[in-house]
Formats: sequence, structure tokens, C-alpha cells
Amino acid sequence: MRKDYLAFFISLFLSRLADQILLFIVPLVVFQTTNSVSWAGLAFFVESLPRFLAFPLCGALCDKFSPVRILHISQVYRALLCGVAVGLYALFGGITWVVILSAMCGVLTTQGIMAREVLMPHVFQQYDYTRTLSYSQIADQTGLVLGPLAAALLLEVWGWHWVVLWVAGLFLLADLSMRAWQRWSRITVKVFEQHQDVWLQPLRIAFGHIREQVQLQKIITLAVGVNLIVGVTLATSAAMVIGQYGGGKDGYAALQAAGAVTTIAILFFLARVVLPLRVLGGVGYAMIAAGAFISALSPNLAGYTLGFLLIVGFDKMFNVYMRSLRQRVIPPQDFGKTVGVITLLNNLSQPLAGLLVALLAAPLGTERVILFLAVLTTLLGVAALCWFTKAGNVRTAVS
Repeated sequence: MRKDYLAFFISLFLSRLADQILLFIVPLVVFQTTNSVSWAGLAFFVESLPRFLAFPLCGALCDKFSPVRILHISQVYRALLCGVAVGLYALFGGITWVVILSAMCGVLTTQGIMAREVLMPHVFQQYDYTRTLSYSQIADQTGLVLGPLAAALLLEVWGWHWVVLWVAGLFLLADLSMRAWQRWSRITVKVFEQHQDVWLQPLRIAFGHIREQVQLQKIITLAVGVNLIVGVTLATSAAMVIGQYGGGKDGYAALQAAGAVTTIAILFFLARVVLPLRVLGGVGYAMIAAGAFISALSPNLAGYTLGFLLIVGFDKMFNVYMRSLRQRVIPPQDFGKTVGVITLLNNLSQPLAGLLVALLAAPLGTERVILFLAVLTTLLGVAALCWFTKAGNVRTAVS
């Protein structure tokens, strides 16, 4: 592999690893401190909502300014915020600081995600985009799944504030790797002339594309269903494994490791085998919904593990489908702003799932909350298949 590609993937991996450690320790620390699934779900809602609300603005900024510069800002300032949070904890104590830190870093994470999304077609111009996505998702997903594993192991040795300092170091290493890529690749990313307004005008343009493209409407609906399941899994997995099934931290660490292996195996398969986009989307969505039902109805840890692996493994198959499709239909000059709005709409269901856990886990039980969201995800999938297929056929006939 070329050294510039390797540097790009290393930066992606380190940045995602750091972000996921931070994202994971919040509900875990809150659960361990309060012994409450509801408080853990509420903490996940508070830390995840800002990162999703920031997508439209961050997407518009990536169309207007250099995404490379935006990426550097994202990584350096996340490292700085980690240091500030640890300093405030040393002065005042309490776990509030880690929740606030994760929420603020979430906005900068969104900025970095959007910058990489705009960069991807330029970095690997000579390769098929679906295959490029699969390889990049391997680096991304390795950090995504190993993050909770690393967090659980580090928290066995240190308090959360020391883990946050390790996260700051990872962000700085990610930025150094990105600077190495920039020096070796010498890629110039074209910045299109944009309207001065980075608030309302980009939203009008993005919603115009969504209104005109049935395919975009379809993937938004499906992604809402997927992220309901991903959100409830992120918010409850620690409580389910440690509290419900008595698996302990070692069992939870083993679950995360198994998730990493499953996901990477699926992504390597997608990188080497060409599948139609319809197959990628259909199989990915169906397996995620099946995993949610298995997780909700399982009487033991083995069954929950199977459901968990289906969710985390096939989530990235669906992600490759979604990103490949929107790359085909969104104009390059509006790509950042449109993807920003789409990602916001896609992912609002993740913090919603955390909020539902906070409100309903105590009166109904965690398993029933997961089951309810599994049913809702299935209904959204059927609705998208029926409604948008019919709408697409009508537009084709009219044109």
C-alpha cells in the first residue's frame, strides 16, 4: 500500500478510536456511578445529540473551505478540550465534565467526519468508490468497535480522567498522521464558489436535492430505522451484558472484540466481492432488524451476543450501500451541505433511542424497549420498500 494511503487510514483509525473511547466511557461511567440504565441512556442522549445537530453546518463549511484545514482543526481542538476537561475535573470533581466534554467533542467529530467524506473521492480517484468505502470502513470500524474495548480495559486500570488524557494523545497522533498524508499526497481539493450564507441557503439547496431525489428519501427513511437499533444498542449494551446477564467487564470486552472481528470480516468481503447496491441495502437492513429482535427476545448472553454481532456487523454493509448511493446522485458542488443534512436526518434517531431508554427502561424493561424499536425499524423498512419503489416507478413513467 502506498505510504500516503497508509497515513490516511492510520489517521482515520486513530481519530475514530479516540472518539469511540470518549463516546463509550460516558454511559459506562454514568451507569457505574448511578447503577441506573435510565441515567446511562440520558447521558448518551446528551452526548450524542449535538454531534448530529452539527452536520448541516459542518457540511456547508466543507463545501466553502478546505476540508483538509477543517480536519486539522477538528483533531487539534478535540485534544485541547480533553485537557481542559481533565483540568476542570481536577479543580471541581464530578462526572459532569466528561459528559460535557463528549458533547463538545462530538461537534468537532462531526466536522472531521464531513471533511473526510468530502475528501474521499479525491484521495482514491483511481479506485471504484464502493471498494474504497469498504477499505476505509475497515479502518473506521476497527476504531469504532475497538474503542469500547479499549475504554473498558483502560478503565480497569485508571480513572476516567486519565483515560481522557490518553484520548487527547490519540487525537494528536491522528493529526500528525494526517499531516504526513498531506505532505506525501500533494492532493489539491477543489473548493467550489459558494453563497456567503452558510446557514439558510445551504439548507435550501440540500432540501431541494432531497425533495427531487426519491433515492435520497428512501435511504433517509431506511437509515432512521437502522440508527434506532444502533442507538439503543449503544445506550444499553453495557447495562445488558454487565447488569442483565451478569457477564462482567471481561464479558463485555469479549463481546466488543467479537464485534470487531465480525465487522472487519464483512468489510473485507465487500472489498473483494462486487454486489449490487440493492443487495447491500436489503441484506444489511434485514440482518440489523433480525439482530434487534434476537437481542430483545434472548433469554441468555449467548443469544444477545448473536443479535449484537448481527447489528454491528451488518450496520457497515448498510453504510457502504447508503454512501455509495448518495455519491451517485448528489452534485459535487453541493455534496457537503446535502450529506450534512442527510446525516442529521439519518442520525437523529440515535439520541432519540437513548432518550426512549431513559424514559421507558424503568417502567417497561430494557428488553421491551429494544423490542419496540425492532418492530418500528421493521415497519419503516417495509414502508420504504413499498412507498419509494412506487414513487420511483411513477417518476420514471412520467419522464
